[in-house]
Amino acid sequence: MNTFVSDSDSGNISKTNYTVVYGRNSIIEALESGEREFNKILISNSAHNDEKIEKIKSLAKDKGVIFQFVGKEKLNQLAPEAKHQGVVAQISPVKYEDLDDFLANNSGQLTSLLILDGIEDSHNLGAIIRSAVCAGVKGVILPSRRSMLINSTVEKTSAGAVNNISIIKVNSLVNAVQRLKENDYWVIAADHHAKDNHYEIDYTDMNFALIMGAEHSGISKSLLKLADFIVKIPMLTNFNSLNVSNATAIILFESVRQKLSVSKKRGI
Repeated sequence: MNTFVSDSDSGNISKTNYTVVYGRNSIIEALESGEREFNKILISNSAHNDEKIEKIKSLAKDKGVIFQFVGKEKLNQLAPEAKHQGVVAQISPVKYEDLDDFLANNSGQLTSLLILDGIEDSHNLGAIIRSAVCAGVKGVILPSRRSMLINSTVEKTSAGAVNNISIIKVNSLVNAVQRLKENDYWVIAADHHAKDNHYEIDYTDMNFALIMGAEHSGISKSLLKLADFIVKIPMLTNFNSLNVSNATAIILFESVRQKLSVSKKRGI
């Protein structure tokens, strides 16, 4: 039984220990994951007869989650300037996983990880996590300081993908990389000064962790020194760089292409 403070007549819901999540896909994914505790779901009075809203209502009923119809102005108050798509929920925050627990849980299987060094834009982080889930990445490592962590915008931009991947928060990325190397991970860093192209790496038969840096500052020198490979995305112009979320997707899906090609050759 969820514990919460609410005013069932007005639609007011307590913000204690909950984060606001908005958008239909984000809330559906959170409901389906079963990993998040719900306070209440508020649905716009004008959002009836929508397929995804009906799915949210059905899932909420199945899981014993309270939902209530309210005016659009109430949703605007809870998710200001946000494209809430007629539905807002208060949900327990994403649980950050311990790196050692992640390594233990994924031992014995080929695993890929993302390490994000200084990503400060919520939209970029959400888009990166969405691409990572689609590419089969098992976890995303974030530093606890000087970096964006999971918030409502990240949840919305990821379309709920935050519920389908391990989010690992660490105090030191350097220590995290060293721990990964001790556990047979190859570390790949993306840097536009690199000599090797991203598609020249064979991603198919190794555990790997891909480091992506912030757009302006890039990857720290201490992390670059630890990388086994440093790669770039080749470009036909001298324009500065790709958006970090686009660059991440390009490299990750090269690894997907290689794995699918190998599987096809093997008849898998």
